[in-house]
Amino acid sequence: MADKYKDLGKLVAVYGIAPAYLQRAVFIVILSFVFFLATMLVYYVRQNVLYFMLSSAFLVIYLVTLFSFVMQRRSVVQIYEGGLRFKKRSAAWDEVQSVDEGGTINVRGAKPILLPRTLNDIDGMLNIVRQRSGIN
Repeated sequence: MADKYKDLGKLVAVYGIAPAYLQRAVFIVILSFVFFLATMLVYYVRQNVLYFMLSSAFLVIYLVTLFSFVMQRRSVVQIYEGGLRFKKRSAAWDEVQSVDEGGTINVRGAKPILLPRTLNDIDGMLNIVRQRSGIN
């Protein structure tokens, strides 16, 4: 059963979010913050409520993107000698029933572990999970 506190042995590998997705998120965060500052400056100079609404929209985009960036950084798969761990879920190799190409790991007696496609080298990681759990 997938358990939060299972001892899985020595850490073998860690798979985090792919750098391309990180760069994209950082670019959008920086760009939306710059646009927010620019439209606030224009609002300060022109005193038109339209610029204030526009700067508020850029602020919302900035905050939502920053929140999703922080939440995505927490999506890390850790491969151990005795199993794997993703967020608060863990599974030993003998509990893994199947692994599909979409990133779903079916665990015996528990809900499936759904891995996001934004993980770095997810196909290689899924092959490691298949090999270690004895699934071909």
